[in-house]
Amino acid sequence: MDFTYTQDQQELRKQIVAFARARLNAGVIERDREQVFPRELWKECGALGLTGLPVPEEYGGPGLDPLSTAMALDALGYGCTDSGFVFSLCAHIMASVVSICRYGNEQQKRRWLPGLADGTLVGINAMTEPGTGSDPFAMRARAVKDGAGWRVNAAKTFISNAPEAQVIILFAVTDAAKGFHGGVTAFLLDRATPGISVGRKIEKMGLRTSPFSELVFEDAWLPDDTVLGGVGGGAGVFTHSMDWERTCLFAAHVGQMERLMEKAIQYARTREAGGKRIAKYQAVSHKIADMKVRLEAARLLTYQAASRLEKVRSVTMDSAIAKVYVSEALVATAADVLQIFGGYGYTVEYEVERALRDAYGAKIYSGTSEVQRNIIAAWLGL
Repeated sequence: MDFTYTQDQQELRKQIVAFARARLNAGVIERDREQVFPRELWKECGALGLTGLPVPEEYGGPGLDPLSTAMALDALGYGCTDSGFVFSLCAHIMASVVSICRYGNEQQKRRWLPGLADGTLVGINAMTEPGTGSDPFAMRARAVKDGAGWRVNAAKTFISNAPEAQVIILFAVTDAAKGFHGGVTAFLLDRATPGISVGRKIEKMGLRTSPFSELVFEDAWLPDDTVLGGVGGGAGVFTHSMDWERTCLFAAHVGQMERLMEKAIQYARTREAGGKRIAKYQAVSHKIADMKVRLEAARLLTYQAASRLEKVRSVTMDSAIAKVYVSEALVATAADVLQIFGGYGYTVEYEVERALRDAYGAKIYSGTSEVQRNIIAAWLGL
């Protein structure tokens, strides 16, 4: 397939890269050290349309199609060196925005999408629970019918953006007999709802500028109009958001891979050892050649999956293929760049060690590499 950028896509890429370099990269080392989420920069991204890329124009967004959204996030990952911030922005779009765009009723769209699109609001997805990890069938959260609503008790963990969020999509069991498919419902909530509290902050190895915490629901009463996608439709809502996340979040990682490769090339062309530039040693040049191979394969797989979003059911397999390949390619590239930089790469100043710390989570979040291989095997009938 031909994924050549259109003129509009080229201009959007240039705009995003220029904005990221000018506004998002200053002070990243300090933000990472102090684990600071830059809310003021979030608002600037909203003003540019980045927080609501796929939101239709009638609700205040740019209305980009899935492929253009992936290309825009590729540009953001390329231009922005704060991978934690990029991760938070992508999680916001994939965990809440795309689900409301697809499954929200008119009232829900009118209420939430404008603020999510312009950066006024931050959205999250509350699925993961202690002890369940990548197994949604083990969900313990329960929503019990109570009059004109639902009474919810739940403990969620590893929720990206939870300390900053105002909008929550909660997944809870409404009919245990039906299991995950048909027995789980998604609820679209205001975080100010009584009974909802943000738990302890969780410190991470990487992506430290992306806030991360527990979320607790204690006898929270949710009116019927908070149901998103119909009672029992939670599995569809979650799968849809994961298809987008495993494609478009990882498009940002493709851009990161390109930026890291260029950083390695620049260093290898100027650093000398043994009387010549290290780029002349095959041990170095072959590592960089492998980075290029991984980059081109990753971009094609990601764009192919993005071009199929909202079109074919089998995009679940396409997104799993893209996710497992891009995540492992990103880690390999970050590790190779650090090796090329040697001792300098191990220092905070050169911003290479952070790239490796940030990269490793890609093999875990959005479903581990092992889970992605299970998904692919299932689609192959194994």
